[in-house]
Amino acid sequence: MRPARTLSRCAALLLTLVLAGCFAKPLPPVVVPLPTRQIDYQKEVKPLLDKRCTVCHSCYNSPCQLKLDSFEGLDRGASKQAVYNGTRLHTMEPTRLFVDAQTTGQWRTKGFSSVTGSTVSGNLNDSLMIQMLAHKIKNPKSSGDYHPEADDLTCAKDQDELGSYLAKHPNRGMPFGFPPLRQDEFNLIAGWLVQGAKGPDAAQQQELTLPKAADARAVAQWETFLNQDGPKHGMTARYLYEHLFLAHLKFATGTSEFFELVRSRTPPGTALELIPSVRPYDDPGVARVYYRFRKIHSTIVHKTHMVVGLDDAYLKRIQELFIQPEWLQTPHLMGYEPQLSANPFLVYEQIPPRSRYQFLLDNAKYIIMTFIHGPVCKGQIALNVIDDHFWVMFMDPAHDLMMTYPGFIRLHSDTLRMPIERGSDMGIFSAVSDRYSKGALTFYQARQNFYAAHHYAGLGYEAIWKGNRSADAPLLTVYRHFDNASVHKGALGNLPKTLWVIDYPLLERIYYALVAGFDVYGNVAHQLSLRLYMDTLRMEGESYFLDFLPADKRQELMQSWYLGLDLKKVEYYPSPRPARITFATNDPKREFVEQLVDKHLLPATGIAFDPINYLRAGASYPKLPEKLRSMGDYLLAFRSLARPGMPFIAMINDYNANLAYLRIRLNNGKDLVHSVVINRWHDNVAFLFGEDGRLDPARDDADFIPGLIGSYPNYFFDVAEYDLPDFFQLLSNFKGTPEDLARLKKYGINRADDRFWDSYDWFQKRFDQESPVNGGLLDLNRYYYQAD
Repeated sequence: MRPARTLSRCAALLLTLVLAGCFAKPLPPVVVPLPTRQIDYQKEVKPLLDKRCTVCHSCYNSPCQLKLDSFEGLDRGASKQAVYNGTRLHTMEPTRLFVDAQTTGQWRTKGFSSVTGSTVSGNLNDSLMIQMLAHKIKNPKSSGDYHPEADDLTCAKDQDELGSYLAKHPNRGMPFGFPPLRQDEFNLIAGWLVQGAKGPDAAQQQELTLPKAADARAVAQWETFLNQDGPKHGMTARYLYEHLFLAHLKFATGTSEFFELVRSRTPPGTALELIPSVRPYDDPGVARVYYRFRKIHSTIVHKTHMVVGLDDAYLKRIQELFIQPEWLQTPHLMGYEPQLSANPFLVYEQIPPRSRYQFLLDNAKYIIMTFIHGPVCKGQIALNVIDDHFWVMFMDPAHDLMMTYPGFIRLHSDTLRMPIERGSDMGIFSAVSDRYSKGALTFYQARQNFYAAHHYAGLGYEAIWKGNRSADAPLLTVYRHFDNASVHKGALGNLPKTLWVIDYPLLERIYYALVAGFDVYGNVAHQLSLRLYMDTLRMEGESYFLDFLPADKRQELMQSWYLGLDLKKVEYYPSPRPARITFATNDPKREFVEQLVDKHLLPATGIAFDPINYLRAGASYPKLPEKLRSMGDYLLAFRSLARPGMPFIAMINDYNANLAYLRIRLNNGKDLVHSVVINRWHDNVAFLFGEDGRLDPARDDADFIPGLIGSYPNYFFDVAEYDLPDFFQLLSNFKGTPEDLARLKKYGINRADDRFWDSYDWFQKRFDQESPVNGGLLDLNRYYYQAD
């Protein structure tokens, strides 16, 4: 009888679904006041959409792929296909705006449906957009949990689907889980929709897409350089493009415009015909590629904003690195065969490795940022390969043996092959076979022995790159904020658990594996293979740092980074050479870092330790000051709250509470702003799954960073100066009682709070003021999910 009952239940469920579909009624059209004038999209509607809608709808993780950072994205509409899909067995067709389709009709054939189109006229409108906004105004209170990137979202294609969704989820109008638009804001957007949802006019569109005169001259200069005849210029341009294709390029012209470097079928001076390849090294399918600049006219969102400045000094530097030196081989153009083009050590072996490495060092922050801000680093599975807080340093080119003996790379080129050579549709067996990780381990061991043979006395501080200019970034801080991350110049926070030293082969592989070769539309095996490969690369970077420390301490420190794990399983291979540095303390990790920063990095690049969060050797966390009379007292309070196991941090250990913005309203009107970064302790990050079992909330700590960092704030706090003693005492002694929660609610801005939009607008304005070039729109997709 069991099969019969099962069949009966299935039949009943099917009947329910059929009846629901048959009797579903479209939502009634929304009546709006008829506008008395023509509403201008570019001047009126877009600024409002940016600060209320684009804050969640931009980039690959935009819910329903509805990108509202440009009119083209709004016109394209929404799709039911999710870009981030951890179970996709086959490659998904790319759906990149401005790349994979150019017209509304083309997007409709790719499954995108309109959110602005209406079937009625007059002062009525039944578009999906107006229905979602109007429904929120009618049902303003947000309650429950909101996960815009992973929840039961509508992605409705028509009125019937939307009506069913809103009947099931009456509190999920738009903005999703936040307070509704004000009535005047709604009337503006509704009036624009009733008028036909028209975009920029011809003059506005021309202003959006064409560079200003000064930028046009810079574009012409750079395009002339990049498209010169001859293999030396051709291969140089190819190398630059493959490393700058994600950059937002800014010319030194005084304008606020940004550009992207693209490949075109057509030469400079003609209409650009984009080559829409998935990867920058894919076969372009044409006899000659032209490198062109395309103006970015979408709203700048911080999570994808990686700026590289192109000025005369930068062009001169490129000529010094690539054009003037003699190459290792007679310059010649290379092909685009998949296994060749996916291996930069082969395709560019004719270019001196010193030139390639120095270019990467000149742009070190950008290069590291690409795998932090790029499409690979979205989601916990992609990011649990790294610790929550670590510092990155680099081998000095003069001491990187790959510069002195480039033949070593050629000899081991087979072990430097990466999973990206298999493309985007890898078989699952190939992904778990560990072929490429084993190759990387073979290279790592050979490299360790090679260094031991040539630097038999060990490496000293001179082997760490110090930078050549004040703008250089020889030390970087990486913060993981659970399912996103950020990178910053300098030594932020206290001494981290782990540190990396990266040399040329490691830096180039990290970039090609996680950026140039990563396909966000690839199948699960493609993405899994890169996650597993990155395990080996992380361990390499950690190992190269330990090679500077005493030989008898290396194994012990590595084990402390991989608690509960036999180091044989991560194939740790400590260098057989001794330490060249003589250490005076039993804490060589701290001693090495403090000597390096104080005596080498600080004079050259101005990099110094974090004045709030870094504790010197022998220092301890202070007690919370009883009274706050000066900035020194604030400093002591922050330092006290940064201690590991601080009660508030230990108890509020939700994954979605890792980055908060704190506004302090000073009596003098000059408000302070800090980012509160929570660093979750991991016993190790060696496994893809089971992260919960390797966490230790008692060892979590916090960093208080002046200004705003990160792209995805999880929470806002707004505290008046006279309330600071109470706020700090609350955090320091938090027990989670109803009284504590009530006090916390006074300072915290919940997503359902009526103050939310005013608070967000203040932080965004402050960010724009403090970071006019490198800033951008902050994203609300990861704001704390519980509404009350």
